[in-house]
Amino acid sequence: MTYLKLPIFEETGFVIVDPYDQSADPKEWEQLVYVDWKSSGDTRFAPLASAYGDMECDGFWNHVPPKTDKDGVWVPENVALAPILTKRALEFPTNIGRCRVIELQPNTYADAVYNLHRDDNNRLNPEGTGWIVRAFFNLTNDTESLMVLREVKDDPSTETLVPLPAGAQVVIDTQRLYHAVWHPGPDPRYCLITSVESNQGLDDWITERHPKVHAESPQLDPAFIAAAQAEAEAKAAARAAAIAARGKDPRFGDGTMALAQSGMDEYGQEVMSEA
Repeated sequence: MTYLKLPIFEETGFVIVDPYDQSADPKEWEQLVYVDWKSSGDTRFAPLASAYGDMECDGFWNHVPPKTDKDGVWVPENVALAPILTKRALEFPTNIGRCRVIELQPNTYADAVYNLHRDDNNRLNPEGTGWIVRAFFNLTNDTESLMVLREVKDDPSTETLVPLPAGAQVVIDTQRLYHAVWHPGPDPRYCLITSVESNQGLDDWITERHPKVHAESPQLDPAFIAAAQAEAEAKAAARAAAIAARGKDPRFGDGTMALAQSGMDEYGQEVMSEA
């Protein structure tokens, strides 16, 4: 299928723009209403825009009527509690889909590697329209935390690590790149995540903010990486065996070994819709 994609994503699949100075802003994320929604670890989410304005985080295609991850409807209760975060999301002169704040509890690098996933942003997206990418605005000052990005899930040589201090702003093609966050803690990490459509407006927004398509990544010890990779692969194998032992779920027409009530999607993987 043919979609409008921005050239700036061609090389690496992500772009880092100027950080946002939020030092004078109130910590609105502390006031929001959060719902339990598991994604890439121990998480909760506070929706600012959902499919139809309800306090929920499900994929837009799982509603009646279903729709692609565009035309998000603002959630009145949380928008009232977070006017500055809402205004930041509305900076994008383009179509906005899901918009939410994620709360991520501390984890390990091995956890992040295990939780690497790609998003299904463009399900039901009409051919010929803009490709949906996601903007990540880090809210807490997580100086030791890193966004883990990989072109190939189980190949550390394709990995890029993006630092996540307060105000960091990264736009990622999360349907291309496997991604998760390594957050050593000790406190929870908070980040504003917004689905945005690729078009001239988004390109202008990025261009105005001195974009960089390479990160100043720290160097990890190869033995540390190998140990984490082995731990993640062992955990994934144990999960696959547990799913197979439980049998096929008749709700999935492709016969995938999965159980919806255990947090699995139709591909037999844990539901992981954000990083």
